[in-house]
Amino acid sequence: MKARPPADPASDSTLHVLERAQGGDPLAAKILFERALPSVRRWARGRLPRYARGDGDTEDVVQDVFLRTLKHIKRFQHRTVGGLQAYLRQAVVNRIRDLIRGSQRRGTQLGIDADLCDGAPSPLEAAIMREKLDRFLDALQRLRPADRQVIVWRIELGYTAEEIAAKLGKSKAAAGMTISRALTRLAKELDLDPNPSA
Repeated sequence: MKARPPADPASDSTLHVLERAQGGDPLAAKILFERALPSVRRWARGRLPRYARGDGDTEDVVQDVFLRTLKHIKRFQHRTVGGLQAYLRQAVVNRIRDLIRGSQRRGTQLGIDADLCDGAPSPLEAAIMREKLDRFLDALQRLRPADRQVIVWRIELGYTAEEIAAKLGKSKAAAGMTISRALTRLAKELDLDPNPSA
């Protein structure tokens, strides 16, 4: 039986925030998009050709994708943070293709980027990832909210020690120690040896 998620979605795993957003929680939807928006913006920067922009730019495309995704969040199927990010990136690519096609109808010629590929895992890889993910989420729920928040920042969102230090109002060294302790507690919950012998 899974542990009941905490009341504050800001310190929860992105997947639990997604579940809350799918259930209609507007705060969870806001948190979900605040977490995903920066990496998708960075990834999308410069991908919309100048001639296909019209009155908008890449930022407009990203915002449009996020709004469309929010409307259909209840049907979202992915179970990993990477799956969410991949879904959003693919949606941006699809929107850019639509804009390119529209510019072609207006007379502008363009070759579509042939380097885009589907990086979806095989069914076996998906099953293995799902099992590992369930273990991780169960272990994460057994931690204190402060530890969960640091782990979400570090593992799920990829924040650096400097970024976490700024968020916590601590020095980089103190934040590093906080991260290390949280990860050690997570390893203990996962029955992993945080300091394996050589």
